[in-house]
Amino acid sequence: MAFLSVLLLGVAFVVGSLPLGHWLLSRMGVNPRVNSAYNLGLENVLRRVGPGLAAASAALDFTKGFVAVLMASSLHVPELCVLAALAAYLGHLNPPRLLYGDMPPRGRGNLVLLGVLAGLSVAGGLSLWLTVLPVVVYAAALGFWGYVSGATLAGLLVFAGLVALSPLGIPAKLGALGLLVAATWRFKENLGRILDRTEPRLGEDVPVAGKRPDQVVTAFMIHPMTLENFWQSPRFSWMKPLVERGVISEASVRRLAQNLRPMKVGELRGIRTTEGKEIRCYLLSSPLLPDVFRDQPELATRRAIEGARLAHELGAEVFGLGAFWSVVGNKGLDVQAAVPEITITNGGAYTSGTIKAAIPGILKHFQETGRNLKEATAGIVGANGVVAFGIARTIAPQVGRVIMIGRDMERLTRSANTLRRAAKETEIIATTDYGALKEADLIFSATSDPNPVIFPQHVKPGTWIFDEGRPADVDESVRQVPGVRVIPGGVVRPPGGMTSNIDLQFGEGAVPACLAETLIIAATGEHDRKSLGPQTLTENINFFVEQAERLGFTVVD
Repeated sequence: MAFLSVLLLGVAFVVGSLPLGHWLLSRMGVNPRVNSAYNLGLENVLRRVGPGLAAASAALDFTKGFVAVLMASSLHVPELCVLAALAAYLGHLNPPRLLYGDMPPRGRGNLVLLGVLAGLSVAGGLSLWLTVLPVVVYAAALGFWGYVSGATLAGLLVFAGLVALSPLGIPAKLGALGLLVAATWRFKENLGRILDRTEPRLGEDVPVAGKRPDQVVTAFMIHPMTLENFWQSPRFSWMKPLVERGVISEASVRRLAQNLRPMKVGELRGIRTTEGKEIRCYLLSSPLLPDVFRDQPELATRRAIEGARLAHELGAEVFGLGAFWSVVGNKGLDVQAAVPEITITNGGAYTSGTIKAAIPGILKHFQETGRNLKEATAGIVGANGVVAFGIARTIAPQVGRVIMIGRDMERLTRSANTLRRAAKETEIIATTDYGALKEADLIFSATSDPNPVIFPQHVKPGTWIFDEGRPADVDESVRQVPGVRVIPGGVVRPPGGMTSNIDLQFGEGAVPACLAETLIIAATGEHDRKSLGPQTLTENINFFVEQAERLGFTVVD
């Protein structure tokens, strides 16, 4: 009897893990990993695969749960039937890799649950009220809240409670509790989205690439700059008082952040170009803090790849890498190679373009204060980088002296020689000493350093600083130096009146230029203009500047 029970539970697990719906959709030329209700919502799945295929796939999942319980009922032990229901559900959620490879489908398993409840009612020996009432509660919760995941957990909570109060044995009670625990673990991301208010409700219009001609869908990867940013998400905010009271250590939070896969934390709404095209943008995050990008680049690249896959599953056609994500994986090249199904950009071209657009205004305002540009000294911080060197090339002919500061003196010397040939009347100095900035009237900074690099001892009173660094290159204490003006760089205001549930730290209605590039690529359909790798083409910089103006994007200066 014991051997047969274990055998039947093993068979139930295998039956539950059979990829019947996956195989059906695959044979019909549909990618089930992308076209699933878990990712897109039922309405979009019906539109993409049609009601016939959707119904057939759902029926196969229902049958798996029903058959698993039906087989276990041959021993006429109700407790075994409940355990078989759990085995089938676990098999569906965690199928062996040999069936799917390294990327199993991410389905909810609701149809499998419905099948096991039907099997428990028809053949499992459970009374009708034990199996019907959870379905009634599920339907009521779904109608009231509109969240499929929340309704499923409500139904399973009722089922576990009813079984606990019934005369069934301990195995049945553990099996019912196991169903609730397994579903809660499966829906943890959905619960987080409910807290963040980013989970779509049943029947809500979910934007998907290609669904409407007047709408495009993008996704953008962000990360917290500090722990304070980490608390911004409601799903994590409950941890803040515990850390402040010492109940949870900051080190524990950092370890947790490193183990979290990318998740949808927000959405940008209200962006509409002058031509009337709506741009929707999902905000995705794997909450790695800045030091992790420096110390664990392999982890950061892996998370960026996972983020690109999630963006594709959510229906986006362009995926942007923001802040330190923009430099992982050879500045996006490795990410694009791993996920060729979606266009990926690091935003470098338009970021350079916004600087190009902002510098004339900054220099004009500087002159209006009564200072002579030809007698001014400009400091360029991060001059080894593409963006900062581009700034140097732009302003060198207009000022009397340029101080180029970087970490690699050999590369810096080569760049300085190039600049001397282009601006022969300007004195060019190359150094790794930040103390040289004390002589600068204007400072332009664009580094990828996770920490501030410019402090009060580097700045003289009255200096203007254009800070392109993300996070900021300028320490907050610099603002206390008399007359210093700090101007944030690469800030763009999209057209139409943007709203967001996440504070991107760029001011109300504004986004970083790298995010704006993601939006512009989707709006224009010019996917070949994406920015990848260390090189930025001048023609692409000009393209984004021109298209941004045409579409209604404005640079904030």
